[in-house]
Amino acid sequence: MTETMIGVIGGSGVYDLDTLEDKRWTAVASPWGTPSDEILTGTLDGVKMAFLPRHGRGHVHSPSSVPYRANIDALKRLGVTDVISVSACGSFREEMAPGDFVIVDQFIDRTFAREKSFFGTGCVAHVSVAHPTCPRLGAACLTAARDAGITVHDGGTYLAMEGPQFSTLAESRMYRESWGADVIGMTNMPEAKLAREAELCYASVAMVTDYDSWHPDHGAVDISDIVKVLLGNADKARSMVRRLPALLGTERAPCPHGCDRALDHALLTAPDKRDPALLARLDAVAGRVLDGA
Repeated sequence: MTETMIGVIGGSGVYDLDTLEDKRWTAVASPWGTPSDEILTGTLDGVKMAFLPRHGRGHVHSPSSVPYRANIDALKRLGVTDVISVSACGSFREEMAPGDFVIVDQFIDRTFAREKSFFGTGCVAHVSVAHPTCPRLGAACLTAARDAGITVHDGGTYLAMEGPQFSTLAESRMYRESWGADVIGMTNMPEAKLAREAELCYASVAMVTDYDSWHPDHGAVDISDIVKVLLGNADKARSMVRRLPALLGTERAPCPHGCDRALDHALLTAPDKRDPALLARLDAVAGRVLDGA
C-alpha cells in the first residue's frame, strides 16, 4: 500500500482549490523546464492534495505553450499518485450539452507542436496507451460528479487539437461524423501520454462549454458565451473534487489496471547505451525501473 496523493490539473477557469486545509503554493524545480505555475499543496479530509493550474494563474499559457513535461514531472516529484485532469471542451453530441461533464476514456491526438515524451535518443521507451485513462480513477470521478448533482456522461472520445483557434466547420463535421469523436479540446494531449510514461493513474474530466461549430443552432463558437459556462463549470469542478478524497482514501493498493507499472517492459535501450544526462532527467519519472537497471 502507498499513501494516496491526489493531483488535480485545473483547466480554463479553474485556477485554485479553496477548500484545501494547510494549503500553500510551492515552487517545484523540474529538469524538464519550469511548470505552468507553483503547485498548491494541502490536505482534504485527511488526504494529501496537489493542485496545478495548467495555464498558470492569470491564464498565461496557451495550449501549445503549456510545459506538459515539467508539469507531470513536478507532480510526480511531489509524490502524486493519481492525476485528475479537468478541462474545458466543446461537444459533438447533442446529449452532451454545455454545463455537462464527460469522463473521457479515449483520445484522438491531432496536436503537432508539442514535446510528447520524456524518452528519446539515449533512452528509448514505448508505453501502451491503448487505454489512456485509468478506469478506477475515472469511476471515482464519475461517482463524485453524480454525488455533486452534475450531469455527467460515462465515457467519451476526446479529440485533441493544436489550437489556439477553434475548428473550422469542415473540421468540426469531420471529427463528429467521420471520426466519431464526442468532445474536442486543446490540452489533454500529450498530458495523458506523459502521465502514462510517469506511471501515474490519470483521469480526464471534460467540462462542456459549447457545441463547437457543427451545431446548426449554435453558430460559430463565441468566447464570451464560453466564459459564462466556464465559470459555472469551475464551481462544479470544485464540488466534484471535494468528494474525491472520501472515495479514494488515504492509502491505495497497486493500480489494478497497471498504470503504475507502465514502464515494466517499455525500455528498449540497452543499459550500457543509455545517455547518463537523459537518465538524470528521468530520475522522478522512471526512477522505479532505472534504479535497478
